[in-house]
Amino acid sequence: MSVDGQRSKQPTLEQVAARAGVGRGTASRVINGSPQVSERTREVVMRAVQELGYVPNQAARTLVTRRTGTIALVIAESEERIFGEPFFAGVVRGISAALNHASRQLVLSLVHSTDQAERLGGYLTRQHVDGVLLLSLHDDEAFPVDLDARGLPVVVGGRSSQWGGSFVDVDNVDGARQAVAHLADTGRRTIATISGPQAMASGRDRLDGYCAALAAAGIAHDDQLVVEGDFSEQSGWAGMEELLARRPDIDGVFAASDLMAMGAMRSLRARGRRVPEDIGVIGFDGTTASETSDPPLSTVRQPLVELGRGMAEMLLRHVDADETVVEHVVLPVELIVRGSTA
Repeated sequence: MSVDGQRSKQPTLEQVAARAGVGRGTASRVINGSPQVSERTREVVMRAVQELGYVPNQAARTLVTRRTGTIALVIAESEERIFGEPFFAGVVRGISAALNHASRQLVLSLVHSTDQAERLGGYLTRQHVDGVLLLSLHDDEAFPVDLDARGLPVVVGGRSSQWGGSFVDVDNVDGARQAVAHLADTGRRTIATISGPQAMASGRDRLDGYCAALAAAGIAHDDQLVVEGDFSEQSGWAGMEELLARRPDIDGVFAASDLMAMGAMRSLRARGRRVPEDIGVIGFDGTTASETSDPPLSTVRQPLVELGRGMAEMLLRHVDADETVVEHVVLPVELIVRGSTA
């Protein structure tokens, strides 16, 4: 059989439409991921696609729609942090689910060096992607690619002074405020914090929430009770060591991530300090590991999957919009009380 003969047997869009009982335009909208079709129509068209084994011609689709069907997720962190911290896994899971539902392809890029940035700069164009999701921007490090100049829709996970456009964030200030208020409500008066990096809005916001809760509880702020971490477990251990050296009378600690809280508890355990009897400890993230730590860690649960899903859905709206829009969404968080502060 000739190659031409094989090609002639490939199912066409018209055959898909006929099998589904809809018009060609409707079938095309479904296959191209348009939101302007009902769920029932989407189901019957996709069933016809599967039954016939229809494979869209991506090159032709791109010429017609001026869409590649691909979204880039750029994370401005090292591989060690991305694959070592549960935060990123939760957000990526939400992004992936939303893009899969919309029949879009996800391309992940990690940027933590000049070489990586240069390679990325050559790829992030309308010829390759329809839009960009940015995660973990640091205010003290300029993002190496000028996305505005390329006319690409962009949504950022978390706020950043580098970015004045659309973002999805969680209420970091309120989460920290709830955590420290809980420590104060359980009788702690010498409450320290291991903050997140102050070059990131999330780190600053959680420190602001700590300060606000102290003020509300009538507890004076003391710089000796504040150390800066980088969200890692090691920085939580080091921060706790420094705090204990400064102020052995500490009776409560708010760590701005679960990993830092676990590092802090490791330091306390090594020094014979009991949690929660001597010192109450609370984290921020709501990771699975917080449930199984010894003792189970009180924490502020942030909706990581919802954060990722919200980022992706917002970006897809921007990709399909006729005009440039700016959206800001802040998701609520939840205080989870467990044995480390009981």
